[in-house]
Amino acid sequence: MISKPSPRPADSVRSVRPVPPPAAVLPSAPLADPPPDDRSPDDRPPGCVIALDVGGTGMKGAVLDHGMRPLHTVHRPTPRADGPAAVLDAITDTLLALNRSAAESGLPVHHAGVAVPGIVDDARRRAVRSVNLGWHDLPLAALLEERTGLSVALGHDVRAGGVAECAMGAARGAEDVLFVAIGTGIAAALVCDGRPLLAGGYAGEIGHIPVPSGAGPCACGGSDCLETVASAAAVASAYTARTGRPVSGAADVAALTAQGDPVARAVWDRAATALAEALATAATLLAPELIVLGGGLAEADRLLLDPVRAGLAERLTFQRRPVVVRAELGDRAACLGAGLAAWRAAGHPVDRQASGPPAVAQAPERPVRRQPTGHPVAADRTGAPAR
Repeated sequence: MISKPSPRPADSVRSVRPVPPPAAVLPSAPLADPPPDDRSPDDRPPGCVIALDVGGTGMKGAVLDHGMRPLHTVHRPTPRADGPAAVLDAITDTLLALNRSAAESGLPVHHAGVAVPGIVDDARRRAVRSVNLGWHDLPLAALLEERTGLSVALGHDVRAGGVAECAMGAARGAEDVLFVAIGTGIAAALVCDGRPLLAGGYAGEIGHIPVPSGAGPCACGGSDCLETVASAAAVASAYTARTGRPVSGAADVAALTAQGDPVARAVWDRAATALAEALATAATLLAPELIVLGGGLAEADRLLLDPVRAGLAERLTFQRRPVVVRAELGDRAACLGAGLAAWRAAGHPVDRQASGPPAVAQAPERPVRRQPTGHPVAADRTGAPAR
């Protein structure tokens, strides 16, 4: 039985009064001033939405105005070890705390958006399955609405991140995009003709495409899944298994690769090759014009992007050749995506493609042009050739 949440003092949320310049959505990247909004004040909906990204280890939440400017933010741990009921209590408590912060600033809350991992059925508003959080076919949106009094839009964390990258990040202006988050696991979001593909919540499990790696069993019950060789966790584990030297994560392996460590290079190349293999399959089936790589492994930038591009070039023949770039929004993407979903559910969708992101540092525009064949050609923000 799920217990009622315990009260939490209002000062547990870091609040910033809504006066310019705005606070950061998440304090992990520099800010840029928001673009000018040429609409009259009467055209902009008053109030705010609440956005919450629930991860396996932590939660990131924000109160966002219609310009996607953060007015209040919060970071809290996810009490996964205490069981699924405790996680639900923590989500409830965090939403209530953000709601209190909005009320203290005199801001009416139109809607809340919550992004969670696992299999999420957006239409049925259910968390179908989450191994990390211990949920099975949970009517999560309805439960949160009952506990908080807020209207709640439920979505998948990677799908939310992909939508945010399309609206205000690395994929601005693109219609057919594959966003791949490479962290402890690997998952993807497909945006086709400008709309995310849902498929009952099952779309995007690219981490469980079999690749010829010989890595062995996967936690999903399959074998030689992409996750077993190319996830950040797999990269770190493989290096430790080969050398007997523990590393704190894939970032250490990336640094050792750049320093010329031969074992690190072998592990890294194996991961990049497997990723290129899976992405070639995805490109053949889905024909994205743009592949956006996010998550911890993508922080290595060209150390990962260059061999993946080369691997795709070797494998693709007649297929549409996607441009491969690194994500721009980092670990804020899912929270921003939850906010976009909340405004959409409230009947006030945010169109950010024309004006760009208001709350993150903007990279230079990525020019995209098309050859007569229809293949997109571009250079990413590092200046590396796209093909």
